[in-house]
Amino acid sequence: MRIGIDGRELIAGARTGIGRYVSEVLRAASQTGLECVVYGDDRTRLPVTLPGVSLHRLNAGPTLWVDQVALPQCLARDRIAVFLSPYFKCPLRAPCPVVITIHDLMFIHYPDSHRPLYDFVMTSLARLYAARATAVIADSDYSKRSIVATLGVREDKVCVIPVALGAEFTPEPLTDAVKLRYGIRSPYILSVGNFLPHKNIPRLMQAYAGLDRSLQGRHRLVLAGGGGDTQHRAELEQLTGSLGLAERVLFPGLIEDADLPALYSGATVFVLPSLEEGFGLSALEAMACGTPVVASNRAAIPEVVGDAALLFDPGKIAAITEAMTMALTRSDMRDGMRERGFVRAGTFTPDRTAGRVVALLHDVASG
Repeated sequence: MRIGIDGRELIAGARTGIGRYVSEVLRAASQTGLECVVYGDDRTRLPVTLPGVSLHRLNAGPTLWVDQVALPQCLARDRIAVFLSPYFKCPLRAPCPVVITIHDLMFIHYPDSHRPLYDFVMTSLARLYAARATAVIADSDYSKRSIVATLGVREDKVCVIPVALGAEFTPEPLTDAVKLRYGIRSPYILSVGNFLPHKNIPRLMQAYAGLDRSLQGRHRLVLAGGGGDTQHRAELEQLTGSLGLAERVLFPGLIEDADLPALYSGATVFVLPSLEEGFGLSALEAMACGTPVVASNRAAIPEVVGDAALLFDPGKIAAITEAMTMALTRSDMRDGMRERGFVRAGTFTPDRTAGRVVALLHDVASG
């Protein structure tokens, strides 16, 4: 059986959450002996060499033409039995069954946005793609409820499969070389992700500014990630100045995959302050590396972290400050969170995550 996967998110030096998702599905498919064809573009690079996994680059062109014309032609040429899209979109006239992944609905209902025409168009398209798909994968029960309510998809068509946790996320020493590479000094509070508004980074910075002076003086705030988002990064850097935190908040940029476990492991506390998440993988990665996690109590985050994290209301700056203060000042609490975090991360096994995606693709292909 030959599986096709859209791998255009596999970009060297810019691994995204979707890219990680695709990588783990490829690992799982390779381990089961299935043949996998990854469809990418000129920027696509396979992260590792895996048996049975090959890369086919699609011809350049407008995205809509590639999605709806070039890609279906390749699926037919390569005799693909089932195609996995890691996005909400898919070829409408594919020559094989299609499974789509809807991680969240922020592309429709972005927090605090006011764009009724855009939302109407995107909702209509998402409904069309979901109707075409044989099955829909959601990362969490929270996302499934949103998909069913907003897109009118039957409940039995949506399969909840958690995002896979990479095997590389284990406790790892933070070496001087890694610190030097990113300009980091211990101890520090860590947050990892992009700088889009739903990540709630301004409130995190204001909460950090509200820490007791001794805690703030000892712990820097490291905001890793951001990619090429120069606009939001510039706004955040301006905020550090107005808060008097220019020397206390660090922006190391994108972290190389090989360095990320050490960066998690070296943090005193990891913070995920998002207003909206379809899953919240970074919190799980931090737990697997032995780092205590304080996180937002919204969206899918409580579902993912269980009882292993200290939760706060992300809309209240004082609540974020209080949660960080408790985690930073109580070593007994950090020890308990660390142990519960290891247990929680350990439940996200390959059989429960990427392995179930592969099993679903096999079932769909088999009819």
